[in-house]
Amino acid sequence: MRIYLGSDHAGYDLKNHLVSWLTAAGHEAVDCGPHTFDALDDYPPFVMLAASKVAADPDSLGVVIGGSGNGEAIAANKVDGIRAALAWSEETARLGREHNNANVVSIGARMHTEDDATKFVEVFITTPFSNEERHIRRIEMMSGYEKTGELPALPES
Repeated sequence: MRIYLGSDHAGYDLKNHLVSWLTAAGHEAVDCGPHTFDALDDYPPFVMLAASKVAADPDSLGVVIGGSGNGEAIAANKVDGIRAALAWSEETARLGREHNNANVVSIGARMHTEDDATKFVEVFITTPFSNEERHIRRIEMMSGYEKTGELPALPES
């Protein structure tokens, strides 16, 4: 599987570890940067590049990494066609794929050990979308809003 990765300085070491780990596991890891450590770099260019590559490559997934992962998830979600999930446990990584068909996982390098973060990525990339009608319906509501700007209809009470 092709997996695009982007980070900032806080996620730099974890990104490099994951590129090596994914490659050793037989995946095509595409490092979208940064390629050198810069303590003052900004994450949006690297994260949004990784996310845009995922959006253009429907059979791929993405991993974005920062200190907390929050900003990276927000930045990735600005890219049309991206559903980025912030993972802080194996369960949230699994549910991001299974229920939300997330195509990007965001991880906080300062929040987790390297082993835990690696496990989150492993769970994320090996978990399929459930294809359950309720999850498809919810994703379509969000996609519809992105296209039209119209809120989904509220259920009648």
